[in-house]
Amino acid sequence: DRSGSLVLASILHSLRERRGYEYTCSIRPHRGKGYMPVDPYKRPVRDSVGLLDLLPAKSRAYARVLDPGQNLLIVVMDADDSSPEEVEEEIRSVLRRFATPVPHVIGICVEEIEAWLIGDRQAILTAYPDADLRVLDRYRQDSVCGTWEVLARCIHPESAERIIRIGYPAVGQYKHTWCRDISRHMDVDRNISPSFCRFLNHVEKAVAHLSGRQSDVNRVRVHD
Repeated sequence: DRSGSLVLASILHSLRERRGYEYTCSIRPHRGKGYMPVDPYKRPVRDSVGLLDLLPAKSRAYARVLDPGQNLLIVVMDADDSSPEEVEEEIRSVLRRFATPVPHVIGICVEEIEAWLIGDRQAILTAYPDADLRVLDRYRQDSVCGTWEVLARCIHPESAERIIRIGYPAVGQYKHTWCRDISRHMDVDRNISPSFCRFLNHVEKAVAHLSGRQSDVNRVRVHD
């Protein structure tokens, strides 16, 4: 979504700068997760806006126009309260079916993109010096517990409960602001989120393969 695209852009920029990779990236945010179409071969209906709604059609388009030797397709989505493994397999089955032979990497945020932000506490503190990091001591990284609410209580200890009560769509702007402010300071080598580290390792391995940097491929450990 719009907020997650800011985090992904910062991650890819940081990785490029730290590893010396040479690549450009184009990020396409979607309005929510959506639902996998019953018939993935049909053209999406006019009001389809979710990632899953459009994934089969977009995968077919990418397979037609992307050079598999020069491009990497990355799909990132929140697991929410679903099984991360099932969400990833659903996406992977579509990419294998429609986007072959374009190489791809799937990132599943457990539970939400805010888990990747919380994985770098120093970035939170740099963006919000008054944040109460003690709130995070009660948080188990990548747990399904209402992650954005945890981050709200950390960043806005005095007004978090009011923000939580307001709910959507107003809270969407708060989340966008947090993603923007914190991701600017994220260090890809400092993040302790398991789902983030797994995603990063897969991206590094894929980029190293495309770049022909075999030494980097050997260095990167991918944890499945």
